[in-house]
Amino acid sequence: MRLRIDLAYDGTDFSGWAKQPELPTIQGSLDEALATILRLDEVQTIVAGRTDAGVHAMGQVVHVDVPDDVDPRTLAMRLNSFLAQTAISIHSVREADPGFDARFSPIFRRYEYRITDTSSIRDPRTRHYTLWMDEPLDVTTMNAAAQSLLGLHDWTTYCKAREGATRVRELQRFEWVRDENGVLVATIQADAFCHNMVRNLVGVCVAVGRGRLDSVDAVVLRDQRVRTAAFAVLPPQGLTLAEVGYPDAAELALRASESRRRRNPV
Repeated sequence: MRLRIDLAYDGTDFSGWAKQPELPTIQGSLDEALATILRLDEVQTIVAGRTDAGVHAMGQVVHVDVPDDVDPRTLAMRLNSFLAQTAISIHSVREADPGFDARFSPIFRRYEYRITDTSSIRDPRTRHYTLWMDEPLDVTTMNAAAQSLLGLHDWTTYCKAREGATRVRELQRFEWVRDENGVLVATIQADAFCHNMVRNLVGVCVAVGRGRLDSVDAVVLRDQRVRTAAFAVLPPQGLTLAEVGYPDAAELALRASESRRRRNPV
């Protein structure tokens, strides 16, 4: 039986999602909990989106294949009990629809990045989830840069290279707003993201907001398709995976098949 697990975590004290020898990771903690509770030698969770060290999640999704006699509701309670002393919370566990693949079935991933600048009220309680900057940022020019980047493109400029991995993605939504405390909140949504893409996209907008780049430079740099020192990749603590979206149940298998194909930019 394939299970879908929805979960959240504070990534501050973890070395990212993926299991690593001798390091605390979200996957390592979750797989250990599952194996212990189900009395299995090993389990292998498949995640919707691997998060880096220090990155948080409110809407992460994984799937795992388990024996048919496992009760999802009981498993959810036991997982939360097992993980009670960690920064991981299980929202729900349920039997997955036919064709569901946590990694390949999504139609979008949505992230948020939070920045406190000199126009914002600093809340020390959120210091692990917000980047603090000691200068003003121009949200209008940042939004202009963000909006100009939308669409299906090769994101080599904004990605950390991985052998054999495509860098073609569809950026579906990218916008900045100030919340009630003046904190800058970016919403970034795409069908998928390549490694470090979100923090690089935020980085180029911050360079624009500081006046170090023009808003049009975001597209110029993207279309050059080369890594650049024109902007910095921003730290992980301001980043949260907010939501993973999936199609209707009847379209899950088709979506997973389509996502495995290498995409070309228009």
